[in-house]
Amino acid sequence: QLQLVESGGGLVQPGGSLRVSCTVSGFTYDYYAIGWFRQAPGKEREGVACISARGGSTNDADSVKGRFTISRDSAKHTVYLQMDSLNAEDTAVYYCAADIVPWSSISTVRAMVCLLGREDEYDYWGQGTQVTVSS
Repeated sequence: QLQLVESGGGLVQPGGSLRVSCTVSGFTYDYYAIGWFRQAPGKEREGVACISARGGSTNDADSVKGRFTISRDSAKHTVYLQMDSLNAEDTAVYYCAADIVPWSSISTVRAMVCLLGREDEYDYWGQGTQVTVSS
């Protein structure tokens, strides 16, 4: 059973940086895209960034463009979300999720793109890590 564990959340001052990690375990199949989502108190969950199963294609939300960077270390089965220039609006629980690409699709465009914000396309979810931006 695939498991995702987020780590690296915490308290950071406005303008600061934080890197959260998503580590995948319990799965020998390597073809999955990873999406980062966040949910602030009283708000709906939103997609923040994603990275494709193959090719390293990324996509990110307008609200974080130029400030957040998603990257992948396949050897460590870990995806990172580097967050810079943080502000209070970035305060939320951050979740990562895995979108499994079927073996029959690994040579198609399906494996080369990721679906930003499409919660229904993601098969497995982590428990979340809290990020709080406050002085």
